[in-house]
Amino acid sequence: MPASQTPPTIDPVATSRWQRVAPLSPPWLHEEVARRMLERLQWIKLQPRSWAHWGALRGGLLAHAALTRIYPDVACFVVEAQAERAQAATKKIAKAWWNPRAWVSPAVLFEAPAAGSVDMLWANMALHEAADPQALLASWHAALKVDGFLMFSCLGPDTARELRAVYAALGWPPAAHELTDMHDWGDMLVQTGFAEPVMDMERITLTFDTPARLLSELRELGRNFHRARFPALRGRGWKATLLAALEQHMVKTGDGRLSLTFEVIYGHALKAAPKIRVSPLSAVSVQDMRSLLHGGRPRA
Repeated sequence: MPASQTPPTIDPVATSRWQRVAPLSPPWLHEEVARRMLERLQWIKLQPRSWAHWGALRGGLLAHAALTRIYPDVACFVVEAQAERAQAATKKIAKAWWNPRAWVSPAVLFEAPAAGSVDMLWANMALHEAADPQALLASWHAALKVDGFLMFSCLGPDTARELRAVYAALGWPPAAHELTDMHDWGDMLVQTGFAEPVMDMERITLTFDTPARLLSELRELGRNFHRARFPALRGRGWKATLLAALEQHMVKTGDGRLSLTFEVIYGHALKAAPKIRVSPLSAVSVQDMRSLLHGGRPRA
């Protein structure tokens, strides 16, 4: 995918609206994925002196608290796309002024970090909702110091495959937009300037007592951003038809519960020193020169 290109099935208007109306709390699945991301930190030897939590409000508040315990004396930036979300994150994360721990702990800044200022960027379950994922990866790359690292997770193409199959079998418009494969994410990381990307994937199966409970869970997790989705509002008759179709056609476990798959992709990558091409006449930006002086020789 060329840089700054909208994925072909994602409607940017739908993603923008979802960012405004998404619940101001993390779904259970996001917290669980963040917990599993925390286990992967054992692979990282670098101890950050500053870090950024991208989309903490939806990415996982329990995970944020755990990260502050892992890095207790480290400055932190909390980045939210919308002002209302930043205010909600401040209320839920910032320590009260009368709390003695607030007097000695590093400040939590509810703003985007300056370019090249953080050693770790943590982004849980955000990338698959981006209308322009290459631009988002570029933002993460820009925020990191040379040799800083990115930790992220997102949903993969097998997510909700049972629901997609029901819609396709009944001839309905797509149930959800297409999701990106982990190998493509790895390629995009390299194209953005990251080095040594490591990708991992697992499938999590959730089960539900009723179709209504399944739909309720999905509404907390996201929306259908597909450009070819049904373009108008649905009525109560449609919802009744949908519930009946899910009851009849969805995959069920041995005890009769509805089963739904979520493919979760995990990735981490380093920000390498910039490569400078040598020619008879070369121009080097001040920012690249500073990176080279601080980070050592550029990698081959």
